[in-house]
Amino acid sequence: MKIIEVRDLSFTYAGGAKPALSHVSLDVEEGEFVLVVGPSGGGKSTLCRCLNGLIPHFYDGEYSGKVVVDGLEVDRTPTYVLSQHVGMVFQNPQNQLFSLSVESDVAFPLENLGLPREEIRERVDEALSIMNIEHLRDRSPFELSGGQQQRVAIASILAMRPRIIVMDEPTSCLDPLSAVNLFNSIDEIRRKLGLTIILVEHRVDLAAARASKLVVVSDGQIVYAGKPRDFFERHNPHAYGVAFPRVAKLSLMMQRMHNDWDGVSLSPEEFVDEVRKHVGRF
Repeated sequence: MKIIEVRDLSFTYAGGAKPALSHVSLDVEEGEFVLVVGPSGGGKSTLCRCLNGLIPHFYDGEYSGKVVVDGLEVDRTPTYVLSQHVGMVFQNPQNQLFSLSVESDVAFPLENLGLPREEIRERVDEALSIMNIEHLRDRSPFELSGGQQQRVAIASILAMRPRIIVMDEPTSCLDPLSAVNLFNSIDEIRRKLGLTIILVEHRVDLAAARASKLVVVSDGQIVYAGKPRDFFERHNPHAYGVAFPRVAKLSLMMQRMHNDWDGVSLSPEEFVDEVRKHVGRF
C-alpha cells in the first residue's frame, strides 16, 4: 500500500534561477526503507521539505504538482497536522534541541498539541525506551555526545507517533561507529514499529544494505528509483554523483573473475558469506 505519492512535483525557490525540483514523481510503499542519494545541490533536501510540508508552507517559491503523505495532500494540510504523520530529523540535532532536559525536549511537541499530561508521560517514556536513552532523561541535551543528541532528536519525533520519518543527513555530525549504531537503531525501530523511513545520506557504504529502495536525485530530477543492488550492478554510480560502496566494487571485481559469483554485495557480511560459498573452489 502506497504511503507516499509524489506526482509531477516541481519547485523553484523564490529568487532561484532554476527549479530545485522538476517534474518529479515517486511512490513509496508502507514500511519501506528508502535511501535517497545524489550530488550536493541536486534536490534531495528540497524533496524532504516537500514531504513534511515545509514546502510550500514555509518556503516561498513556485510550487506545482501533487504530494500525498499518509492520505493527506501536503499543500492543503496544516503543518501541525502533518507533523503527526511525518516526522523530520535534521543534520544537526542541536537545531532540534533547546530545553534544559532530555525529557522536556521529547515532551515539548506533545505539549504543543495540548495532549493530556498522562498521555504525554506515556509517550515520552515509550520514546525514550525505544531509543534506549531512559538513563539520559534528566540530562541536559547539550551535555551529550553527538550520537546521543541525535537519539534524543529521534525520540522527540517518535513521541509524536508518526507513520513516516524523514531524515536529512542525520549522521553528518557523527563518527563512523556512532553512524553505524544509529543506522542499526533506525532499522530496528522501523521493523519494530512498522515505520516508513526516508533517509538522505552520503554514507552509502553504511546505508545501502539496509535500504529496500534507492532513489537517486540529480539536477532536480529522480534519475533512478529501484532496488539498490540493481543500481550498483547495472550503473556507474560516479556518473550520478553517488559514492560506490567499496564492498560492492570489490564484489564486482570478484564477479568478473568468477562467473558463479552471486551478484553484488552491499555489506561486508554479504561479501563474507559469498566468499564462504566459494572456499575450496578457487
